[in-house]
Amino acid sequence: MMSDLLTKDEYVAIAKGLELPQNAYIDGGYRPAISGKTFDTLNPVTGAVLGTVAACDGADVDFAVSKAREAFDDGRWVNMHPSDRKDVLIRFAKLLSRNARELTVMESVDSGKTIFDCETVDIPETIHCIKWHAEAIDKMYDQVAPSSDDHLALVVREAIGVVGLVLPWNFPLLMLAWKIGPALAAGCSVVVKPAEETSLTTLRVAELASEAGLPKGVLNIVTGGGADVGEPLGRHMDVDMVSFTGSTATGRRFLNYSSESNLKEIVLEMGGKNPCVVMDDAENLDVVASHVVNGAFWNMGENCSATSRLIVHADIKDVLVERVQAHAREWNVGDPLDPETRVGALVSKAHFDKVCGYLKQAPKGSVLMGGKAIDGAFVEPAIIDDVKNSDVLAREEIFGPVLSIITVNSFEEAISVANDTNYGLAASIFTANAKRAIRGARMIKAGTVTVNSYGEGDMSTPFGGYKQSGFGGRDNSVHAHDQYTQLKTIWLDLSDDASDAVD
Repeated sequence: MMSDLLTKDEYVAIAKGLELPQNAYIDGGYRPAISGKTFDTLNPVTGAVLGTVAACDGADVDFAVSKAREAFDDGRWVNMHPSDRKDVLIRFAKLLSRNARELTVMESVDSGKTIFDCETVDIPETIHCIKWHAEAIDKMYDQVAPSSDDHLALVVREAIGVVGLVLPWNFPLLMLAWKIGPALAAGCSVVVKPAEETSLTTLRVAELASEAGLPKGVLNIVTGGGADVGEPLGRHMDVDMVSFTGSTATGRRFLNYSSESNLKEIVLEMGGKNPCVVMDDAENLDVVASHVVNGAFWNMGENCSATSRLIVHADIKDVLVERVQAHAREWNVGDPLDPETRVGALVSKAHFDKVCGYLKQAPKGSVLMGGKAIDGAFVEPAIIDDVKNSDVLAREEIFGPVLSIITVNSFEEAISVANDTNYGLAASIFTANAKRAIRGARMIKAGTVTVNSYGEGDMSTPFGGYKQSGFGGRDNSVHAHDQYTQLKTIWLDLSDDASDAVD
């Protein structure tokens, strides 16, 4: 794992020396797009061109899928002994560790994420995820169903085949690991489409996987836009399932692609408008405020599980909001390569404009602090008061550092407001009453509910949502393996009559 944080100057020096990948990664090696086309990948801070990346299209998707299918069908990975597959992924995790600092700086430069978050969260958790699923490979048991003495009923899992993995731009490496970890552990061959804004670390990781001994064709990276790569992957007749993380609007498209092609399985992890409920009996409001701020502003609010709605009881609102503002002042905006920076650049100029557009809809006088746009790339963490749950700021996923405050007068009202959303990904509830905490956690319609804290669980707990936040499977934990496998029943007749019939 990585050592202590470096200085800003040291990170800048590493950034200047990076060798950035340019081509897609298919069948164990880098390849330009068949068309020869490229697109520019930009530094979110400056808008300057970092480099060019292969602009793939349907022809490249066809080629990658054919190589993935070839690898799956000849069994070079799926038929490998489970302990041998585990060994490959363990070597892969070790190579990620050895190259962690390079990946950290590349991730920050490409996405605008702070080097602090990349060093302390994204890269360590990426490595941990690969190791976790690797260790699970030879510890996942199948089942024997109860049956009569004349029968043996086996329930076994089999790798689903060739899978398409479509990644978001907010956690490029971590979301890659969340998907390839269980997919490769299950024995699948995969074709990955990284977000067009953040392709670089995904390409580098594929190269490290090959170095670790992953067979050719098992992990393929096809770079390019949604229409050129995502749609052909979603519609491909030889792709068995797609796991998608991103916006709800794009997730709907993958359902259409499936219905109009081969009815491939679709797993969706999409948006959230996540509530943080703070009741009048919550203890230590200073600690509560630190959780609220972290949940709202971590990763610039570019987080599907961000707690963007603070639903607070009127009796403690003023005291809590004062402390929230105090903690928010510690979240300074600045150069992502400075380890002192807590809020980096938004991923692109287009996304910056979108977030600023939402802030313009805040009623006059409602912005308690922040919200200032800086240099066309940064947005100060904003706290907006007196928001109604029917307002756009409380209904739509902003995906930026914006916290909306909604005042309630009872536990029942708080839960009702929390559930009054199209989404259901994550939620938090703060209360000193244990019965109320458990009741609230059960009543809130969300895939993850934390009590007296903000978080998403850990690698051992499933992550996914209710309603328009997604369905079809879960990331993380042993449950993540389910989406990449099929269940098969093998029924053996052991009766004497059956034996005589064979004779």
